[in-house]
Amino acid sequence: MKHKSAGGKLWGGRFTESTDAFVESFTASVEFDQRLYRYDIQGSCAHARMLCKVGVISAAERDAILGGLDQIEQAIERGEFEWSVSLEDVHMNIEARLTAMIGDAGKKLHTGRSRNDQVATDLRLYLRDQIDAACRELLRLQEGLLTVAEREFDTLLPGFTHLQVAMPVTFGHHMLAWFENLQRDRQRLLECRARVNVMPLGAAALAGTSFPIDRHYTAELLGFDRPAENSLDAVSDRDFVIEFCACAALLLTHLSRFSEELILWASTQFDFVDLPDRFCTGSSIMPQKKNPDVPELVRGKSGRVIGNLVGLLTLMKGQPLAYNKDNQEDKEPLFDTVDTLLGCLRAFADMIPAIRVKADNMRLAAATGYSTATDLADYLVRKGVPFRDAHEIVGAAVRLGIDSKRELSELSLTELQALSGNIEQDVFRVLTPEGSVSSRNHFGGTAPQQVEAAVERARKRLGN
Repeated sequence: MKHKSAGGKLWGGRFTESTDAFVESFTASVEFDQRLYRYDIQGSCAHARMLCKVGVISAAERDAILGGLDQIEQAIERGEFEWSVSLEDVHMNIEARLTAMIGDAGKKLHTGRSRNDQVATDLRLYLRDQIDAACRELLRLQEGLLTVAEREFDTLLPGFTHLQVAMPVTFGHHMLAWFENLQRDRQRLLECRARVNVMPLGAAALAGTSFPIDRHYTAELLGFDRPAENSLDAVSDRDFVIEFCACAALLLTHLSRFSEELILWASTQFDFVDLPDRFCTGSSIMPQKKNPDVPELVRGKSGRVIGNLVGLLTLMKGQPLAYNKDNQEDKEPLFDTVDTLLGCLRAFADMIPAIRVKADNMRLAAATGYSTATDLADYLVRKGVPFRDAHEIVGAAVRLGIDSKRELSELSLTELQALSGNIEQDVFRVLTPEGSVSSRNHFGGTAPQQVEAAVERARKRLGN
């Protein structure tokens, strides 16, 4: 007499009672891991081809499996596939449907593998594509930054430290600073992708399989650089998920800081930029309001991505090797991180090139707050005054300006010469914001010609 599995489970041969209804729902992951269906089918197709190549299944069985999986994928994409919680996850749902369609050949698909190496493979295939998508959006954002930097290469902007006016810079130079942040982010994602692109399939549950599988062939079919070296590590490892979320958390931290600047700059108090209406909203009670909702949301969403990273680290910290059911909890924070990252990148890539810069307001702000004090100190040093003495002299000049409510450029030559006999008429060339930025004419400096050169170099780094 043929034994019937408890509850009809594909794994239920050793069980004598059905799973508790609540436990069945509590332990199921199909409601969220069904988004892996395309990658699960992709991995299964490669596995079937490999099993046929090594003689474990026949060519007819392989073709039946491939045809059935293709039909299932089309049914899912048409919204005609019925997902069952009782079948727990995406893997069992697809396998059960395949077996119902093609019979015993479908039952042979799982030969030489386990859900442990199957899910790890699916996640890597999925994450590889999502990293590629994130890098494409990052490139689009970086190109937008270069467009703005090139357009505003000589537009003056006050540079800040401690949110206090420090020295004049150019808006183009400031945009290039964000470009560099994002360039490092993209490099990190690409480096992460290289570690993602290792194939766990063939590790089976944890110890490999006794079947004569060809893991290098399967890896080649799936576009992996190589199969994982150690079967136990292959099914236990979630470093690649954590590393991606760490990259995403740092990238979103950068976008959050950028958002904070845009929010400040768009405020009435700064009034440096105007964000396009399509990226803002109004108030239900105050008709005059134009709220920078997109930067504010990006600033807020960075927190959930950072939280996802912390959650994943906590998830993994107490687990022994190899696979544990805890790892089911890796998917929702990963999926949320991917969705959040791609959404924030898209919003910024669309918004940044459309920002309108209020150059007159920025120039006026750059000319206030004694922003050229360092330039006056440098001027004195070039006249032979030791820097510490120059610092003291300029401090006295700033004090005079504060007391008389004038900027340094508004002090008379007589007043300045009373502080130092080394000061001459040419001092006023360095006391303007234009003179200040132009004097920083070196690699990495904020002089307009250096900004133009930096934009050109950056385009070459992007491959444009």
